[in-house]
Amino acid sequence: MYRYDEFDHAFVSARVEQFRDQVERRLSGELAEDAFKPLRLMNGVYLQLHAYMLRVAIPYGTLNGRQMRMLAHIARTYDRGYGHFTTRQNIQYNWPALSDTPNILADLASVEMHAIQTSGNCIRNVTADHFAGAAADEVADPRPYAEILRQWSSVHPEFSFLPRKFKIAVTGAERDRAAIQVHDIGLHLKKDAEGRIGFAVYVGGGQGRTPMIAKKIRDFLPEEDLLSYTTAIMRVYNLHGRRDNKYKARIKILVHETGAEVLAGQVEQEFLQLKNTELKLPDSDIAAISAYFAPPALAERPEGWANLASWKKADPDFARWVQQNVAPHKNPDYGMVTISLKPIGGIPGDATDVQMEAVAEIAEEYAFDEIRISHEQNIILPHVALADLEAVYRGLVATGLATANAGLITDIIACPGLDYCALANARSIPVAQEISTRFGDPERQADIGELKIKISGCINACGHHHVGHIGLLGVEKKGAELYQITLGGSGDETTSIGEIIGRGFEPEKVTDAVETIVDTYLGLRLSKEETFLAAYRRVGPQPFKDALYGAKEQEAA
Repeated sequence: MYRYDEFDHAFVSARVEQFRDQVERRLSGELAEDAFKPLRLMNGVYLQLHAYMLRVAIPYGTLNGRQMRMLAHIARTYDRGYGHFTTRQNIQYNWPALSDTPNILADLASVEMHAIQTSGNCIRNVTADHFAGAAADEVADPRPYAEILRQWSSVHPEFSFLPRKFKIAVTGAERDRAAIQVHDIGLHLKKDAEGRIGFAVYVGGGQGRTPMIAKKIRDFLPEEDLLSYTTAIMRVYNLHGRRDNKYKARIKILVHETGAEVLAGQVEQEFLQLKNTELKLPDSDIAAISAYFAPPALAERPEGWANLASWKKADPDFARWVQQNVAPHKNPDYGMVTISLKPIGGIPGDATDVQMEAVAEIAEEYAFDEIRISHEQNIILPHVALADLEAVYRGLVATGLATANAGLITDIIACPGLDYCALANARSIPVAQEISTRFGDPERQADIGELKIKISGCINACGHHHVGHIGLLGVEKKGAELYQITLGGSGDETTSIGEIIGRGFEPEKVTDAVETIVDTYLGLRLSKEETFLAAYRRVGPQPFKDALYGAKEQEAA
């Protein structure tokens, strides 16, 4: 993984000391909150419902054991013993004292981490496929390109004050595990007929109050043109993006109002001016960055197959965990392990300091010191020998991290909601906990199969409810919490925005409504192999509306 050079170290350290002075002036009263707000946001510090919150960047979701140990140290020393992993592959601390934040940033800098550009109208943390560098279906590792974009975009003077926040995602496989089509820019690595590496470029995706699927504006962009073409997109957006209305300031609105073809033409015109400038990526630069992401030397471990078969036979719980949480690696003697942060009845995405320390230790011993954070709020060990799976599993069991539910109905994405967020209208966490508890039986989950529930506490959609197979949006109605249900959303290569199914449900009725939806699916699927999403796309919303509301209520409406 990427290592800081001398400039990185000097820049991040200087930024920490600059913020330390700003915090001291705020605490002394020399700086008013209005003047301090843009300064703290530039360093990832938010003022939430009850306290300050610090968001730490984990670029493209990649870190090592040393860095994970530091995240544990921060949780233990400056917070309440836990951190919350987010849908942007970051981590948030919900309870730091403002006076401690410079020390936290200094501690982060000591392990080559920071909180820069985790807030504000700038280019945010570039995200990527959490199986990058390990997946069998990968064309190329997207992380070197995500790192190139990170270096280019960090404190970029032209793009530090955009009309609105800006999000970029990169995937390197045909199966989109990075949700690129609901990002401002989505990049799909591919090869052309001659075997050259390049990108399909999508622009204008996003969720929030106006969910939209990105439009493809380039079928193949050679890799050397990555920065010049991205700069061209940013310049067109910076010039024409709305600044008079923050709800219409995202690039998705510009694409919608201008038209994808017209916007693509504007980008191409700008690109022609930039194509052969210093932004053109030399092969040597691409190779130098790619070298940081060279895969570990994976020794042949054929004994793992026989051992795995006997372990699974002896322990049904282990067998279930392997079935659900271990995905095929490009090397057949290895697997990609998903560590679920969704214990039954637990808070999605939370990990304690003890659990983070345990993950660091397991990664260092069994996973070549590589850790990933997924946008689905789980932790990934991308390179684990099959022969070591039993030892890894035992280590996870010891710290409550062996829930075998990756991709199942209890693997719920949820934002912090009204328990923490000042923008939220409703709680997300208690709803997720109740649904998880209701469907917690392993056999029931296995029978239901792949089903992604995503919950947001407000229209900003931090819980990605628009692309949930079942999406729940918390709204406020007459001073009370209400939950709107959408069905049929998806964030993969067949991206779709969920359809609103009907009137909302009170908090105490949401889980029953989800159960009705699931039971309806089980009754209409053609076979156990037909997933919820496939069944929904085949039959449409009407059977689910009938089950939830009944024909009479729909007629009256």
